[in-house]
Amino acid sequence: MTVIYEINTLVWLRELSVRFGRRVTLGDVPGEVWDQVARPGVDTVWLMGVWERSPAGLGIALRDEGLLASFRAALPDLTPADIAGSPYCVRNYVVDEGLGGPQGLAAARAGLAARGVRLILDYVPNHVAPDHPWLTERPDCLVQGTPDDLARSPEAFLAAGGRVFARGRDPYFPPWPDVVQLNAFSERLRTAATDTLVSIGDQADGVRCDMAMLLMNDVFAKTWGDRAGQVPAEDFWPYVIPRVRERHPGLLFVAEAYWDLEWDLQQQGFDHCYDKRLYDRLVHEDADSVRAHLGAGLGYQHRLVRFLENHDEPRAAATLPGARERAAAVAVATLPGATLWHEGQFEGRRVRLPVFLSRRPEEPADASLRDFHDRLVAAVAPVREGDWQLLTCTGWPDNDTHHNLLAWSWSTARERFLVVLNYSGQPAQGRVSLPWDELRGHSCRLTGLLDGSTYDRDGDELADAGLFVALDAWSWHLLSLGPSR
Repeated sequence: MTVIYEINTLVWLRELSVRFGRRVTLGDVPGEVWDQVARPGVDTVWLMGVWERSPAGLGIALRDEGLLASFRAALPDLTPADIAGSPYCVRNYVVDEGLGGPQGLAAARAGLAARGVRLILDYVPNHVAPDHPWLTERPDCLVQGTPDDLARSPEAFLAAGGRVFARGRDPYFPPWPDVVQLNAFSERLRTAATDTLVSIGDQADGVRCDMAMLLMNDVFAKTWGDRAGQVPAEDFWPYVIPRVRERHPGLLFVAEAYWDLEWDLQQQGFDHCYDKRLYDRLVHEDADSVRAHLGAGLGYQHRLVRFLENHDEPRAAATLPGARERAAAVAVATLPGATLWHEGQFEGRRVRLPVFLSRRPEEPADASLRDFHDRLVAAVAPVREGDWQLLTCTGWPDNDTHHNLLAWSWSTARERFLVVLNYSGQPAQGRVSLPWDELRGHSCRLTGLLDGSTYDRDGDELADAGLFVALDAWSWHLLSLGPSR
């Protein structure tokens, strides 16, 4: 199972430079740091924001009062030097020289590979910076407008190189002020996108595609209508991904996906898609809602990315206070599919930093939370190698708190693992039906994977009545099952 660790590269290197008293780039990250990043249980690192950022985009950001207000809210002692521009306003898919350039990235990739860890990088398929060379060299790759469009809606169009172009957008929000819209229906854009992704595949083991659903034929047509031209017979990703894989057969494709389009993007070639629906249910809803989500087919679930935060979402420590954060972390760590962890999440950072900034506020690390995550990520690596099954929890007529219990199992030929969560703010009791009839006639020992606690139980009872559990609010069991000693 893929376990991704996202790093805000610019901020991370700046803090490493302070820590080691010298300028640290991707080319000379100390080995001890890579050892910390490539912790047991992590097999993929996402270096977010390595490409050249746009000076033109930075200038727009510096004049945007709404953006500046968000910067000051996250970093009260903000200075102009802290504003680097958006990593999703890409001028060129070349590693920024300030981060170490292409040679530095190659060294970082080698350092990770030596530790058995893959590298993934960003690709922004929907838009480019306003100073991207394609505005003059390949204008037919972009959505164009007219002088009347610009006069009528200057917030949605811009002039460059004697032409008018549409600013990038998704259909539910105003246009982004610092980017220009690519045309997913343009054959020349599709060829150029393929070439760009092949180039990224030369430098990394995978690619995280920003807002991937925006390029789907149906979505793009609804967003842009006649401006985009005739709808192609073939969708964008089924055109691009197979051509990239002719050069890089093993390149991992991860889609940032919303609007319940994960299944569609999986069918169009993505290995994994964001599971935003699970995130919303864990953060805002209850155990019944989470359980309903987990009833989907395993072929679908194995290709989702489970997360509690990333650079676009609030910090988990701020939205999931106290024990609820740990219960949710156990859930995402033990479900089928990929898992995404965000640098700073393990330490309990609470400030979501705008990606435009190169510095973040100092926050004290929560040593207990960091220790919990380190043990959790390492412990679940062997758990998720088997077959996963959602389990049924039952209760009694005078006690229906079992509805707050979530339970699932992992089974291999030699090992059995059990996860039970009380995903509520009150105590819960119930019985968990186990899928292992072979427990009959044996005494069984359940061992906590994080704390080593043990519980001896009769196998007949486990097979017939199920495992009785009584859990405090937001508490959980993460157990291996074996014979009593």
